[in-house]
Amino acid sequence: MIYAFQQHIPIVHESAFVHPQAAVTGHVIIGRDVYIGPGAAIRGDWGKIIIEDGCNVQENCTIHLFPGVTVLLKENAHIGHGAVIHGATIGRNCLIGMNSVLMDNVILGDECIVGALSFIKADEQFENRSLIVGNPAKRIKAVSDEMMQWKTEGTQLYQSLPETMRQHWHPVEPLRHIPDTATEEQLAGLYKTWNQTRNP
Repeated sequence: MIYAFQQHIPIVHESAFVHPQAAVTGHVIIGRDVYIGPGAAIRGDWGKIIIEDGCNVQENCTIHLFPGVTVLLKENAHIGHGAVIHGATIGRNCLIGMNSVLMDNVILGDECIVGALSFIKADEQFENRSLIVGNPAKRIKAVSDEMMQWKTEGTQLYQSLPETMRQHWHPVEPLRHIPDTATEEQLAGLYKTWNQTRNP
């Protein structure tokens, strides 16, 4: 659902897909080919949230901010399930792992990868291509070209998802038996996990 707050109405590009079970409120700008998953809460009440082209914000993510702060997700940022972005700037083509937390005034350079369950303290800054993990999170090494290629391919899947959702997604009544289908096998070949990529 899309909600106004005071004088602000969210701006959502027509090519984006915002799931009806997501909540987008107030001073929020959502760009081209962005996917916003169910359960995401994007709350631009005390400041501005900008989600640039090609980003995805997956299920149950929270994006909010300290009063007067702007949250910026730069182009192709990839926000994994359950992550919390609170007043941070996420660089271009970054990956934020599942259930990670990024606090106020965090700045990630471009093409960073944050591991799942990481906690980045307020005011922390990381250079481009940092691999960041832990609680508190630290840079452990540089992101390799191979890792960045894997990340980019995963994000491209999400960039195609808004149009796929518009074409094929709709409420239905559940089936009462298991149909004969090859869908799972077909989907399994689309994309590999990082470990599968390293160990073919």
